[in-house]
Amino acid sequence: MKQSYAKKSFGQNFLIDENYIDKIISALNPQKGETIVEIGAGRGALTEKLIESGANVSAIELERDMIAVLKERFSAAENFRLIESDALKVNFSELTGTQAENPKIKLVANLPYYISTAILQKLIEQANEFSEMILMFQREVVERITAEVGNSDRGFLTVLTEAYLESKKLFDVPPSAFRPAPKVWSSIVRLKPKSEIKIENQILFRELVSAAFMQKRKTIYNNLKNAELKSLSGAQIDWLEIFKTADVEPSRRAESLHPSEWENVYFAIENG
Repeated sequence: MKQSYAKKSFGQNFLIDENYIDKIISALNPQKGETIVEIGAGRGALTEKLIESGANVSAIELERDMIAVLKERFSAAENFRLIESDALKVNFSELTGTQAENPKIKLVANLPYYISTAILQKLIEQANEFSEMILMFQREVVERITAEVGNSDRGFLTVLTEAYLESKKLFDVPPSAFRPAPKVWSSIVRLKPKSEIKIENQILFRELVSAAFMQKRKTIYNNLKNAELKSLSGAQIDWLEIFKTADVEPSRRAESLHPSEWENVYFAIENG
């Protein structure tokens, strides 16, 4: 088989430790006939086991050398499909399974750290297409995603994720499990779309939360008082009135707000 090497430009670190490969597969629990999408299949460490499970596997890979490796290894498998694309440009609704009993997609990914925020936003936008996602991020990203209210790790990504997904950190993966070994630890997180979505206008909510966390040491009022939410076409907002309606003290920091309070602020804007 053609020798392949990780490329720094693609943020590649190949998972080689069989123990952690098996733990990820176990967490995903692939079943025969399911549709499973793998982002960043690389040299196929996870792909091989997914194909062996009998699931219908769609592997998304952008890097040319890895595409050649995947074709060489798995092109003969009837339940394997290679998508030569940037995951940020894929419409996941086109990959939804056809099996009547479970038409949604399971997703697994070892994500390059440099696109973690962008790809997570993409997955949230298309969350309705998934039954669950098993994702590997840099450990500090997972700590941010799962940070509790009041934790200083809490930020834009935390609030955005918890509005649309249930999250649970599963386990850490050490640098030694990869080749080449990265300088940081990784973590595996399970994300499941919420059955009830209260915040429907994702663009407005992203703008709100992004502005509220603009400078984390400032209060939500000081961060938002001069914020322009583009989705509202530049409309002037009386933020003190918004906070009064939402029953949120404007002198608080964004990291202290509970999910229900973010909902209150959002609906005060929507209905204002």
